[in-house]
Amino acid sequence: MSALLNVQGLRSGYGAVEVLRGVDLQVMPGETVALLGSNGAGKTTLNLTLSGLVATRGGRVQFDGQDITGQHYRKVVASGLIHVPEGRKVFPNLSVAENLELGAFTRGGERRAQNLEKVYTTFPRLKERIAQLAGTLSGGEQQMLAIGRGLMAEPRLLILDEPSLGLSPLLVEEMFGLIAQLRRSGLAVLLVEQNVGQTLDIADRAYVLENGHIRFSGTPAELLASDTLRKAYLGL
Repeated sequence: MSALLNVQGLRSGYGAVEVLRGVDLQVMPGETVALLGSNGAGKTTLNLTLSGLVATRGGRVQFDGQDITGQHYRKVVASGLIHVPEGRKVFPNLSVAENLELGAFTRGGERRAQNLEKVYTTFPRLKERIAQLAGTLSGGEQQMLAIGRGLMAEPRLLILDEPSLGLSPLLVEEMFGLIAQLRRSGLAVLLVEQNVGQTLDIADRAYVLENGHIRFSGTPAELLASDTLRKAYLGL
């Protein structure tokens, strides 16, 4: 089986600073892959580069058999690689329904109504708040809205950047339950999370990013079996 996402020697950064220094990473169809690492390791830069929001300086990105290296973010979205960014980034002055409908702007427009119903089935709380302004939702509800908006674009691969950040322990449990549900549905997910324990519980494979390089790749069991990696990168 070919990789859905195949990243080879990826380099990128900002100005004179190179953040990613040759990253190799793969996500197979239907696989949930965890990307772990400390703050400043380059995780968000990787997500932004894959999404076409930060310029690629070297290497290659293939998605679904197509070379998307350096493509404009609209083309990346149109291909089905959908990024739910850290910090939710909902449109606060638009309603829940309007935020969700914007998710189908580039991709999935023909099935907007059906996809909207799917999102409301996944997130019943959003259905109760259809007309409510997104800025007045709780943090957990805004995160649901951000993920729901991503699902409206019919992703082939969903990148989730710190989906549990700032949520209460109860909502963190709910969020990981949702991610497990997405995994069971066959959707490929690249999950970037500080919450290491719960992330490794649902991931098929994991990568540890350190200073712009992949320090480790393998199964969660292999990662947890290494005392050095556990202590140095996972705080376990």
